Amino acid sequence: MTEMVAAGAQAARSAQETASPYAVVEHGRREDRTETEALSGIVHEALGAGFRVVGVDRLRGGSKKGVHRVHVDGPRAASVIVYSWAEAENFWPAADDIDEAHPFAPASGLVPFLAAQRRLDRIGVRVPEVLLADDSRRRFPADMAVVEDVAGGTLEALWDTAPARAADALSELAAMLDVMHRRHSRQYGRLDVLERGDKASGVSCEQLVLERALGDLGEAAERDPGIGSAAAALHDRLQQLAARVAPRREHRLIHGELGPDHVLVDASGHPVLIDIEGLMFFDVEWEHVFLRLRFGERYPALSQPGLDPARLDLFMLAMRLSLVAGPLRLLDGDFPHRALMRGIAEHNAREALALLVE
Repeated sequence: MTEMVAAGAQAARSAQETASPYAVVEHGRREDRTETEALSGIVHEALGAGFRVVGVDRLRGGSKKGVHRVHVDGPRAASVIVYSWAEAENFWPAADDIDEAHPFAPASGLVPFLAAQRRLDRIGVRVPEVLLADDSRRRFPADMAVVEDVAGGTLEALWDTAPARAADALSELAAMLDVMHRRHSRQYGRLDVLERGDKASGVSCEQLVLERALGDLGEAAERDPGIGSAAAALHDRLQQLAARVAPRREHRLIHGELGPDHVLVDASGHPVLIDIEGLMFFDVEWEHVFLRLRFGERYPALSQPGLDPARLDLFMLAMRLSLVAGPLRLLDGDFPHRALMRGIAEHNAREALALLVE
């Protein structure tokens, strides 16, 4: 639903864990004329004819959608963000027989984005305002959305440039997560799936995590020698950890892959969540494992009491294996930041193997 391999500073270390260097301009790349015209057309529709598009920057967003900052001139100088969920923007290799109702199915597209945006806005969690959503594909062969440009930068970047402001935003983020995690459901699944009345696949969150982890292990074992040599031990460890997890009937609303690069900070210092398409009801420990990986030494500010240690143990090993298999799978396509992905896979392979001796 963004990372860098480097030793030393926590920012670099946490950046290894997941991939989403959001809001970094890819300099030197020009939009093709058709795409620029499509962007201009949808921005004019969103803002009105009095605005004139004067520039387009492609931002280095996620691996599933295009992210563009469109600069306009008009009654007030401004910029907006345009998302496009075009096939060409999705770097993940195509997979056969995807179960769209599976909580771990690729979360991408206008429908899950709008479902998540509406729900979070309704409960008071700050997300970019949607100015226009367009699924007509009249201008461009993709669903598109024009949203508010929260131009204050990411929380991750502010740790270096404005640490006091970042600390305040982190505290407010903890309160936002508490609001989310107090929303519960007896059903688990991605929000858009549940809203359309469908039931998510599987029998329980922990079983879904185990099945995914075993699949990731098999995939990683074929590509990483260290994982391959320890595959039997890792398989047994996953089964042992899963056996310790007690059944649960209540699930919490979680972002799913929330890192400091998925949090923008607006001009007033408030955190704003982005990359929200994967919003779902699930075991809250899945959220906290990801938070722990991505926020590192700052995670205690986001920690909550009452988390299940058995789920945390299973989910941590599962997450590590996912962060081996996922980046290696991404390299089957034409994802441009290849050394980055290899570094993530290697780092998380070492961390997964370390969990065998704990």
